[in-house]
Amino acid sequence: MSRRLPASLALAVLALAAACGGGGSDPTPPPPTEFDLSGTIRAAGGQRVDGDTGDVNSPKTPNDGPATAQLVPSAVTVGGWASFSADALDAYRATLAAGQVVTLGIADAVTGDLDLCLYAAADVVNPVACSLGVGSTEVVEVPAGGDHYVVVEAASGASNYVLTIGAAPAAASLPALRSDREFVPGEVVVRFNDAALSPAAAGDSLQARAAALGLAPLAGAVRGRPALLGLGATAATRAAALATLGAPARTGAAFGGTPEGPAAARLDTLRVVKALLRRADVQSADPNYLFRPSAVPNDTHYKFQWHYPLINLPQAWDVTTGTPATGSVVVAVLDTGVFLAHPDFTGQLVDGYDFIRDATKARDGGGIDANADDPGDAAAAGSSSWHGTHVAGTVAARSNEGAGAAGVAWGAKVMPVRVLGAGGGTSYDIIQGLRFAAGLSNDSGTLPPKAADVANLSLGCQGCSSQSDKDAYAAVRAAGLIVVAAAGNENSTSPGYPASYPGVVSVSAVDLAQARAPYSNRGPDVDVAAPGGDTSADKDGNGYADGVLSALVDDSTGTRQPIWTFYQGTSMAAPHVAGVVALMKAVCPSLTPLQLDTLLASGAMTRDLGAAGRDDVYGHGLVDALGAVQAAQSQCGAAQTGGLEVTPTRLDFAPGVGSLPIAVAWSGTGLKAVTGVASDATWLTVAPGAVDGNNHGAYTATAAQASLADGRYSATITFTLAGGAAVRVPVSLQKGAAAAAGGDAGFLYVLLVDPVPNAQGNLATVAQASGRGQGGVYTWSFANVPAGQYLLVAGTDSDNDDLVCDDGEACGAWPTLGVPTPVTVAAADVAGLDFLAGFESSLGAASAGPATGRAGYRKLAPLKGLEVTP
Repeated sequence: MSRRLPASLALAVLALAAACGGGGSDPTPPPPTEFDLSGTIRAAGGQRVDGDTGDVNSPKTPNDGPATAQLVPSAVTVGGWASFSADALDAYRATLAAGQVVTLGIADAVTGDLDLCLYAAADVVNPVACSLGVGSTEVVEVPAGGDHYVVVEAASGASNYVLTIGAAPAAASLPALRSDREFVPGEVVVRFNDAALSPAAAGDSLQARAAALGLAPLAGAVRGRPALLGLGATAATRAAALATLGAPARTGAAFGGTPEGPAAARLDTLRVVKALLRRADVQSADPNYLFRPSAVPNDTHYKFQWHYPLINLPQAWDVTTGTPATGSVVVAVLDTGVFLAHPDFTGQLVDGYDFIRDATKARDGGGIDANADDPGDAAAAGSSSWHGTHVAGTVAARSNEGAGAAGVAWGAKVMPVRVLGAGGGTSYDIIQGLRFAAGLSNDSGTLPPKAADVANLSLGCQGCSSQSDKDAYAAVRAAGLIVVAAAGNENSTSPGYPASYPGVVSVSAVDLAQARAPYSNRGPDVDVAAPGGDTSADKDGNGYADGVLSALVDDSTGTRQPIWTFYQGTSMAAPHVAGVVALMKAVCPSLTPLQLDTLLASGAMTRDLGAAGRDDVYGHGLVDALGAVQAAQSQCGAAQTGGLEVTPTRLDFAPGVGSLPIAVAWSGTGLKAVTGVASDATWLTVAPGAVDGNNHGAYTATAAQASLADGRYSATITFTLAGGAAVRVPVSLQKGAAAAAGGDAGFLYVLLVDPVPNAQGNLATVAQASGRGQGGVYTWSFANVPAGQYLLVAGTDSDNDDLVCDDGEACGAWPTLGVPTPVTVAAADVAGLDFLAGFESSLGAASAGPATGRAGYRKLAPLKGLEVTP
């Protein structure tokens, strides 16, 4: 049915439809074969459009500086377009609250490099924060409330974008280069691309390689592992490095001025990283992030370890205490080091290493060396944290000897790896320690006699994600190292690292009552909960604060003395899990990181807390030592490679739409049944249709719109699998005129599309209308449409490529964008074809390159062909 409507039958928007002609003397005219279609498109609420997109048909209002900044609400989604050559800067002004998150999703990060900066209204020279990455997502956070400018700037090329203010980025967001993260100004961690380098030769030194980049060598190697390079300490040396790398003009200069002082040093460092990432001879480049201990130390106590019975450790000890049939299980503790002379570590240690490169941070008189003893991380007596000693004591303190405190896996061994010193530690040093623990090449030039089985990292940095770190954690996982990390103590949902890296077990904290500890982070990256304590409470009334008890040091007299102390924090929770994993390795030495992931996701290692199944507070639940050991004994060889696929991945109910279809299917091996499906809203129900014995198949979601007042609503549908894993589908609903209040989908093109592919395998657009809505409402109609079936699509063309509904453009389809369904035109006019159009706020969340979620529908005018891109 591929055909075009004649020009006289073209669509008109806002009640401009062509009239039907008629007449004749036949008293019984033949039945009509052409009909009228009409309906209403409502803009998604809370959305705005960039005032000067690339669409030549859309009216333009420039927003390229402080004086012309576009006013937007404090919570909004904005669809826009920026171009280095045609529209280099878009400025928005809003009153923002402390803690709000601004996310820029870039539709095509390959051809368009867009940056994001936040300025306080009182200072348009020095940005509050900037995100200068090369991926598809940029993120900044608002540190203090007030009037702000949000600036999108094109560093090169052009791209559509979606700017979201007020919502946290997707969990899978790629790391951005953010000026508000802690890193060492003037230092970058670089790994060269071995494949792009000439064969190794005598002249292929780090000195020569760094000089070619305009940088100075600080540590590392040209090949095989990261190197640490410096920009120099002055503005002149930084400028020279930027010039050598061909970096573009400093971000922010086009908006209000050129930053100076510390802000300039930080931005220059990020710009150097960005320039390095674009080189073929560089595999990864990152700032040298600063990491700090995650503990929240408080008063000293010694007596009760309530946290072990809480996770069924005594029952697990009846099976194993961490000693395998042959050899030993080794847990690397990457931290401040360990007070080696503490009696709780007699016979419990294997040789470790000190990777703190900066002698000032190390406080032991030198750089990296083989001595992992902790000299303290503060100069003043009695002020050091002795963090690594406390963490290592929880993992594997000497036990059952009638003194001191017990460890989780006292039959295992601790490998102390010193990476944190005065003021914390850098990502470069941590990578070296991690590689050492895994038995991979590192700056020490040595390898441990036996690589660690488990690594505990009770340290973190919120938002400090880097490709170097991500690659490092992937490399040690591939080497078989199971990595456990603290989720963080900021009482936040923002991702913290390394806990949020793929393949790292992220641990949140609970108190004595198994409730979330008040400081514990939460979010979609949390995998499991463990006791972290709460030293502000004494819920068991024993006279001691409810912290986690472990080994520590008292150096108040100037001499280190062993003591035991209560600490709180996710730093204390993580070693509980690391110790339990050591117990599992003792009964199943072949346990792999993937097998551990499978056991964790199945619920075999945990006791469910909070909402049924996995949740963002407790992950898969509170770690259960006995269950984990038993699961390792019986199931550690079973890998799970399949997953549940739900189509569409979200549902959007337009006003008047009562039901929408959902399909679920299993992909891969290890088939699991759907054991339940539920909605968290009373107005939304889900019922199975044609499903098989595993409850895979067709479902229908039904919205009781009649029971709702006009407005915007959201909900979640959850499909639960055998074993407790779940897949969640977000749902939105808009009802009535009030639902569109504040919404603007921009200059829309409404298309009537033949759903049958033509000879080239594409879909043909057969009619079109365009225009701006009124109050977020677009009333449209097609006249004299031949009988048949058609798709109804509406969207913007922000980049003026004659395709609507590209990534980053507003889009909608009848009855919902997730499942566009042909309209059947047969025997009568069809009215009430209402649907929504808007911008997708998750754009760019999971891809370093161009987003690929949509096919753009070809416009009719200007006429460049009628095809839709496949």
